[in-house]
Amino acid sequence: MRALVAGVVQRIDPVSTSGALSGTLFFACSLTPSLLPRSLVFQGVVSGLSLAVGYMLGVVGRWLWWYLELPLPGAGTRGNLIKVTSAMGAIVAMLFLWQASEWQNSVRRLMGMEDVSGIRPVSVALLALLVFGALLFLARLFWRTFKALSGRLDRFLPRRVSNLLGILAVLALFWGIIDRVFIAWALRLADSVSQQLDATIPPDVARPTDSARSGSAASLIEWQDLGHAGRVFVSSGPTAQDVATLHGEGTPTPIRVYVGLNAAATPEARARLALRELERVRAFERHVLLLVTPTGTGWVDPAALDTVEYLHNGDIASVVMQYSYLPSLLALPTEGAYGAENARALFQTIYGYWTGLPKDTRPELYLYGVSLGALNSDLSFDIHDIIGDPFHGVLWAGPPFRSEHWSSITASRQPDSPAWRPRFRNGTVVRFMNQQGGLKQGDATWGPFRIAYLQYASDP
Repeated sequence: MRALVAGVVQRIDPVSTSGALSGTLFFACSLTPSLLPRSLVFQGVVSGLSLAVGYMLGVVGRWLWWYLELPLPGAGTRGNLIKVTSAMGAIVAMLFLWQASEWQNSVRRLMGMEDVSGIRPVSVALLALLVFGALLFLARLFWRTFKALSGRLDRFLPRRVSNLLGILAVLALFWGIIDRVFIAWALRLADSVSQQLDATIPPDVARPTDSARSGSAASLIEWQDLGHAGRVFVSSGPTAQDVATLHGEGTPTPIRVYVGLNAAATPEARARLALRELERVRAFERHVLLLVTPTGTGWVDPAALDTVEYLHNGDIASVVMQYSYLPSLLALPTEGAYGAENARALFQTIYGYWTGLPKDTRPELYLYGVSLGALNSDLSFDIHDIIGDPFHGVLWAGPPFRSEHWSSITASRQPDSPAWRPRFRNGTVVRFMNQQGGLKQGDATWGPFRIAYLQYASDP
């Protein structure tokens, strides 16, 4: 038994001291507070990835020092140095772990959330070690596969050539396994789960009886084709009675049109269906027509839609077209082009019809999107196509980093304005706002075409 244990221990690669020290510092830094509070699992994964990256940099740095033939301390000095730095690293890690909960709570209090307590530091450390161990195992498996393959090639090829071919072959092998097995399996699982969720009907969601809503008995769109987010959208929101409570009698019911992903096969067909539904409910006779681009799952922020319906006294129609049932985090890399194509099809269809109406009787036309919806809404039109007959404006909330117009405007802001609430030129066309306002901050009055960005400094 002892011989077996001794043999196993001899086969286990030793942990790099320089890698461990560097990884510990990265691990400690990962515990510092960020713009948004982190859950236990998310913090553990982030800390584990940070530990792995720091470890890798330490190993590479140690190898580079050796490769450059720089002097190394003697064995005795090196041993004492390892002991001192290891003790200091352990102290730093424990201090940061001890402080991590308070750091998270400081952010949570700003967000109006309850404090975290209990064994969170221990749980974070264990999760981080689990993630680090898995990544270290894969790295060593990669290295051993490379050594085995290049060793076989050494028999027939020069050493440097066999090393190059070996690293390329192992990279191709591992990437093929990761891409075709693990990533494909994860995407299939996410797709299956999201599709099942999209098909569910919450028990507190009833089919609308008002003919001004999609999914009703009079609608051209079947109730089961709306999807989960669509059914929630059309069955919620203020009614004419709700609006009348605020504004008085004589208010119409806000129109809500939603075309689910399963309602038609292509974006163009769904856009045509949306136009027919808008004609059915006489949406073009309302004062405002709002084109909403949803997030990846088809979700629409109720706080935004409810508010604008109240502000316009119910005299408004909103139309939404679903393009995915995946969360935005997965829809952005996997269906980004399809989301933009979907938004573009809806805009071109509705805008083309809207421009054919008399200018003095047609509704004011606005666009809205939040997060991934803001990105795809931005991609739905070309300024050169609308400059002759522009619609009235847009509101984009929390656009992601891939939003080119947002990035360009932020980079070209007035020098004395911060990135979290820029001032762009004289404010005639573009303005930014947050929870403290900002839309009234312009050197000139609003023009006929308006772009408003809603963003918060706490949004990473």
